[in-house]
Amino acid sequence: MVYSHDGFGLGNIRRMLAICTHLLDSIPELSILVVSGSPMLHSFRLPRRLDYIKLPCINRGTSGELSAKYLGTAIDETVKLRSELILSAIANFKPDVFLVDKKPYGIRNELKTAIEYLKAELPETPLLLLLRDILDHPDVTMQEWQKHGYYEAIEKFYNRVLVVGTPEIFDIRQEYQLPPRVAQKVQFCGYIRKELGRKSPNLVRNELQLSPEEKLILVTPGGGEDGYSLIDTYLSSLALLPTSHKLRSLIICGPEMPLKDRVALEQKAAAYPQVHMCEFTDDLMSYIAAADVVVAMGGYNTTCEIISVSKPAVVIPRVKPSQEQWMRAEHLTKLGVLAAIHPDKLTPDILMRSLLQQLNNLQHNISTPAIDLNALPKISQYISTLLVKKKSVVPFGKTYQPPEQLRDLARVAIV
Repeated sequence: MVYSHDGFGLGNIRRMLAICTHLLDSIPELSILVVSGSPMLHSFRLPRRLDYIKLPCINRGTSGELSAKYLGTAIDETVKLRSELILSAIANFKPDVFLVDKKPYGIRNELKTAIEYLKAELPETPLLLLLRDILDHPDVTMQEWQKHGYYEAIEKFYNRVLVVGTPEIFDIRQEYQLPPRVAQKVQFCGYIRKELGRKSPNLVRNELQLSPEEKLILVTPGGGEDGYSLIDTYLSSLALLPTSHKLRSLIICGPEMPLKDRVALEQKAAAYPQVHMCEFTDDLMSYIAAADVVVAMGGYNTTCEIISVSKPAVVIPRVKPSQEQWMRAEHLTKLGVLAAIHPDKLTPDILMRSLLQQLNNLQHNISTPAIDLNALPKISQYISTLLVKKKSVVPFGKTYQPPEQLRDLARVAIV
């Protein structure tokens, strides 16, 4: 069973689906149930033996404040509903392994009762916490973890913390001052290698009717909810393009971009016949592989996709409500993996100069340093080992007593 809360964008659910797909491909007779609040989960091509329970959506604005995204309910009521759905799923599905994304107690502690129930009723089921390479600035992360008791939660409940990153780029044990008993549970897995998409680069370029001398620039702001500025600046930068360069631009706005923003960008893009714009693709990797240069936000998944095919890139990271994207981009820029522009300094001129530099690097075949991309096989190997070792023993003398309303819910679910 996999938990992915998804309060903002597509990053978490895309990462978890990549992990789930690899697990299903590499572990025979495995079934995975995903519980997620992602509003876009149904849009992805889901592998066989995977199903999901859709939780009511929670939205996290740029201020970090949470609210119900679609329901006209208070945040406390929404979290309570999600928490009860998760508990019911655990009681029925009885997972052999429970993989939790990012937050040890879930968003707004919605997992806490379910984890306590799981440990009492299914104590042989290992709990694994999955963390991306960087969560936020250390000051912010350590304060949040201390406030919510995450250090204690990991020490008490979790068997292992799987980090999809490398300590050479960012060592969470040191940066977040993990206590020794928590730090010893950390296992660095490397970054997630993204497999090539369903279309070959030649097919993509033929579909877009590119001539041999044209360079393809892919522009993607991820989910797109806050992607207007990036695309607007890129379109403005095209007026500064030297006539000696022949570029074709494919802009994928993202499914969560507000309609008014997308309409405004489409109107602006109409002035540039070499620009093609669309809303969403579930096969982004095909277009990244076909592009000559990528212009993107600095989300974890997009960064892994860029690295997986050694693609020149200009990254304009999000800096609110988390510093995670900017911190990652800074580290990778220092390594020469990509170019980054702070959004506060983003102008058409700066963006075009950075883009032309990446095209120049491409022309001169400047290589980038190798990054460990073995996260998926390492995670699969670890979970395979757990499943082999797992003992199906029903413990005696259970003492756990959940709150009355959740106890009743679990009893009904089990019946």
